Amino acid sequence: MGEFELIRNFFAAAPCAQGGEGVALGIGDDCALLSVPAGEQLAISTDTLVAGVHFADPCDPFLLGQRALAVAASDLAAMGATPLAFTLALTLPHNDASWLQAFAHGLNLMAQQCALRLIGGDTTRGPLCLTLTVFGRVPTGQALTRGGAQVGDLLCVGGELGNGAGALPLVLGQRTAEPAIAQPLLDHYWSPKPQLALGQYLRNKASSALDISDGLLADCGHIAAASSVRLRVEREALPLSSALLAFLGQEGAREAALSGGDDYVLAFTLPPGELPGVLAAHGSVRVIGQVLAGQGVVLVDATGRDITPAHRGYQHFPETP
Repeated sequence: MGEFELIRNFFAAAPCAQGGEGVALGIGDDCALLSVPAGEQLAISTDTLVAGVHFADPCDPFLLGQRALAVAASDLAAMGATPLAFTLALTLPHNDASWLQAFAHGLNLMAQQCALRLIGGDTTRGPLCLTLTVFGRVPTGQALTRGGAQVGDLLCVGGELGNGAGALPLVLGQRTAEPAIAQPLLDHYWSPKPQLALGQYLRNKASSALDISDGLLADCGHIAAASSVRLRVEREALPLSSALLAFLGQEGAREAALSGGDDYVLAFTLPPGELPGVLAAHGSVRVIGQVLAGQGVVLVDATGRDITPAHRGYQHFPETP
């Protein structure tokens, strides 16, 4: 099977590649064409996932297809964007029809859940690597950004933290657990649910936002830097799942929530007056701290004591002393 037959059989024929609202021209030409209504802006984000770095190799291709697109779509949620389309650049070590069929099935399932249309991409030969670019639309001036947090705002998250990091020992085969504990964690890791509806709801309400991918403390540092404020995180307020607590214990669960990454849950700052409406519309939201004058991120215990750890999250290229 050649490159173009591969594209035609596994991707161009998929339901998610059949066009839709906002897609004027999809797969088959030198470029795709997107239509954005007047008064709206195009939101664009690219994610690369490398075998052995971002996911175990080998792994289930169906689950990988789901995860790859969900991770990318989470960036649209963080900006409050409505999903439009995506492209896929796929580098493969060899042409395996059964692998491709399973991967395309998982990709298509997540694409339909996120209302994203596949509009093009590229295929090449080499070490397994996936690059996805997602496109969304947002009313002009209403995109959520990392800059804008104000002193006195509440620091909130969209739901439970640490489940993705908690699943990692299970994914890597380092530990086992009974299904009632393992499955919720594995489901979160392999099929994260981008908080697209929450992101769109927060337009004109939240003062800043991002999605948690590298760890709560590390990612909150981006908001603090972009907004020139200090974020105070209250350890006792972290929302932790029963499965995570059963698997890692309280201290391990807290560490996973604070610095583990792979949550793909929104973190955002919110004027206090907006909180009742947000909670009524999205009951999974939790307040975990507040915005203060100053800079950086501080973690405090129940007494208010500073217990900020040195390790705050994942970095591909750690800073050298």
